[in-house]
Amino acid sequence: MVLMTHPDSSHPDIYASGPNDAWLLAEAALLHEGRHAEPFTVLGRHVCGSELAVRVFLPDACDVYLVEGNWPLRRLAETDLFEWRGPAEALPLHYRLRWIDHAGHAHSACDPYSFGPQLSLYDLHLFNEGRHLHAYRMLGAHPRTVDDIPGVVFAVWAPCATRVSVLGEFNAWDGRRHPMRRRGEVWELFVPAVPCGARYLFEIRTRNDGELLRKTDPYGRSFEFRPATAAIVTSDINYAWGDEAWVLQRSRRDWTHVPLAIYEVHLGSWQRDADGGYLSYPELARRLVAYVRTMGFTHLELMPITEHPLDASWGYQPTGYFAPTSRHGDLNDFRQFVDYCHQAGIGVILDWVPGHFPKDAHALARFDGSCLYEHADPARGEHRGWGTLVFDYSRTQVKNFLMASACFWLEECHLDGLRVDAVASMLYLDYARESGEWLPNPFGGNENLEAIAFLRELNDVIHRRCPGVLMIAEESTAWPLVTRPSWMGGLGFGMKWNMGWMHDTLEYLSQDPALRRHHHELLTFGLLYTFTENFVLPLSHDEVVHGKGSLLARMPGDRRQRLASLRLLYVYMWTYPGKKFLFMGNELAQEGEWDCHGTLDWTLLDQPAHRGVQTLIADLNHLYCTLPGLHECEFVREGFEWLDCHDAARSVVVYVRRGLADELAVVVLNCSALARPRYRVGVPLPGRYRQVLNSDDMCYGGAGTSCIDTYAELDGHMGQPCSLLLDLPPLTGVLLVPGAPAMDVGVAVDF
Repeated sequence: MVLMTHPDSSHPDIYASGPNDAWLLAEAALLHEGRHAEPFTVLGRHVCGSELAVRVFLPDACDVYLVEGNWPLRRLAETDLFEWRGPAEALPLHYRLRWIDHAGHAHSACDPYSFGPQLSLYDLHLFNEGRHLHAYRMLGAHPRTVDDIPGVVFAVWAPCATRVSVLGEFNAWDGRRHPMRRRGEVWELFVPAVPCGARYLFEIRTRNDGELLRKTDPYGRSFEFRPATAAIVTSDINYAWGDEAWVLQRSRRDWTHVPLAIYEVHLGSWQRDADGGYLSYPELARRLVAYVRTMGFTHLELMPITEHPLDASWGYQPTGYFAPTSRHGDLNDFRQFVDYCHQAGIGVILDWVPGHFPKDAHALARFDGSCLYEHADPARGEHRGWGTLVFDYSRTQVKNFLMASACFWLEECHLDGLRVDAVASMLYLDYARESGEWLPNPFGGNENLEAIAFLRELNDVIHRRCPGVLMIAEESTAWPLVTRPSWMGGLGFGMKWNMGWMHDTLEYLSQDPALRRHHHELLTFGLLYTFTENFVLPLSHDEVVHGKGSLLARMPGDRRQRLASLRLLYVYMWTYPGKKFLFMGNELAQEGEWDCHGTLDWTLLDQPAHRGVQTLIADLNHLYCTLPGLHECEFVREGFEWLDCHDAARSVVVYVRRGLADELAVVVLNCSALARPRYRVGVPLPGRYRQVLNSDDMCYGGAGTSCIDTYAELDGHMGQPCSLLLDLPPLTGVLLVPGAPAMDVGVAVDF
């Protein structure tokens, strides 16, 4: 037996070869059984003494020829292994094969086993160190031309596999045809002539029990439409972006002092086409941008469009961390969506899910027969309540997978931010677990130290690489310093959802107006912690599902009172410190819960009351974006002052918002069902005050109270040097600005 070096290897591997057929028969048996771990030791070209041997394994072939010279290959007795021997100078380095299958069809292809390794040692080193931020450019499927021969490089991480093959239409989905080369823990193979658009899977034989698994590509950038699960080879050609001006101004903008009003969208149920099918990404862009601009929102937030098999998961159980869902198109279609939004002045944020993944057999779960992506300990590796698995954040390659996913969406798709889902589930080892179902960390605490380190590193990397991009945490506990830099001991997020404000506010407004005076602290308590973090005020999809009812349905009283309380809620939200976040349909005053299988009830706009709520949201966004006092100082105490928070008996609160140059906006909320005539309000400045918004205005579906000017006199009240008198309708929010000219609000917009 002669030991030879592969002729085209810049990183030499050792190949065993020899003339005796007994050895070849044993190798052929392993190939036939799909158990050969080192196919390059047998297949391809090998120097055997003074001869060159070429071997191919073709289970469907009757006859095989070398195109160069038209030489036949002999079949090794009763196997599917074919061999040719001849002078070395007779063949080029990359030779072509021609074969006739059992159906009599002819095929021709360049032999993939004539090519050397394609992944560099540097790439492999970075990946194993957890520092390959663009691992998606190494792993997965990548069209490439090698020695002037086009094809696709396939690569996958599967350390506990004994054999990995790539399957596709190009090999009749036969895992014996293209077993891959092992490169440490990674497997790779260059397959010539595979076109873009080809479907593929990985077939993995496990080390422990020899089980044969068929898995989709963790790094795939396109997938079949569900319920099919194969990945699709996608071109590496870059998209021609037209949003350079947007990206540049984003990097220079101080987002803490600018308005941020986010419209949360589930793309599959916002609107559908005439036949009830999904809209494409380009069509969604055209419709959404027109609507969002009219409504005055600054950003879209997309519920996860990362590929997922189950519609009812809303995308929160993803299987494709580098692929937009095929429900609406391919990767470049999605890039076109983002580009269109940016050129229209609308930012795009993505819900991103690094906390857990589904158990679907075709995806990440027990990927190579071992707990590869998930933590091996069930006490740490499973969310039983969700029926999902938890990433092992202590494993460098898993951290690299998630870090590369974040970089992919932000760098390759130009997204303006990630809203990181379920951060609390990552931070706590005992999250949703009973006593005895979790294990403490080495210091005896319930903190997940590896997840904390991952989140800090993630935010540090993203803020360094993508200036101006938003990293937003959905964190539902009192974990400290979520939005403070990692060097201060924080997690490094830019913003955090204010779940406390959301729960308290909805609890308060769900009370009968006559009883709200007993729950007044729900309106005032939040200001004790509002400025400890950079908060977003979320009225998200979670508040209109699972039996909670719509926001309108949660308001008490008759229909008129429920609509009035909903309008009051929106005035409170848009004037309270914190960026704004509203789920689609809430602006229509939807009457039923959100249904991901349908669409929003757009026919509600035929009713003046519902169209009025929509107009109110548009006007609130307009005022929020144009009045500095409402958006410039949302994260600092100087931006808010209570004028009166003690009038629980009449369920009235009054506060002032301030901008950087001390611009004022005075807010008065009457949360009772009784009118409050000639209600005296203390204000800091004398003179003319204009009511720029009154939620009881007829254009909003109210009783018809109009916005009028009023004047503050030097008559101290509420600790202020001046005061004015207001006639407050029931269940109404009023916004006043001193000395303000008339503003263009209260006009029904044309949708």
